[in-house]
Amino acid sequence: MTTLLQAADYTEQASVTDWPARVALILLMIGLIALALWGMRRGWVHRQQRQADLPAPADLPPPGFTGGQQVSGLFAGTGVHGDWMDRIAVHDLGVRSRAEMSWDSTGIWISRQGARSLFIPAGAVLDVRSDRGVAGTVRAKDSMVVITWRLGDRDLDTGYRADASSDHHTVLDGLMATFPTGVS
Repeated sequence: MTTLLQAADYTEQASVTDWPARVALILLMIGLIALALWGMRRGWVHRQQRQADLPAPADLPPPGFTGGQQVSGLFAGTGVHGDWMDRIAVHDLGVRSRAEMSWDSTGIWISRQGARSLFIPAGAVLDVRSDRGVAGTVRAKDSMVVITWRLGDRDLDTGYRADASSDHHTVLDGLMATFPTGVS
């Protein structure tokens, strides 16, 4: 039985990998990613320079602050009021972080992990509402508590999302009862 295949029956396959072209494409992709990261960093630094005149908010509550119930949640960031895509880049206000919020008649205390905590005095609070998002962060309808407040000469929106839905209603109802203003 001579069913052996002859060498002529086999054809040599073409080379699948063109290594110089592959290396060039990889270097091109790395360059594009680096360019995008550089552009993002440059934009953030430019935003910080534009917002350099914004005063730093208080990072400690005043003496006598009792701050009732503390509610755990997510500090979603702070943006310019009326322009939810314009995130504040100075004083850690645009940094998302885990936080605990408490309030009383003197103001709102947001104790943050990994970023500067902040105190919003009662006189600075302009409005409290439930909204979809803030500072470039979008969530489900009415799932974020948005506090509109004045810092220096700018009106800002700060977003906070409680961990539990029952806590969301506690924060929203508590803040609206404590700060019954509404200019927004």
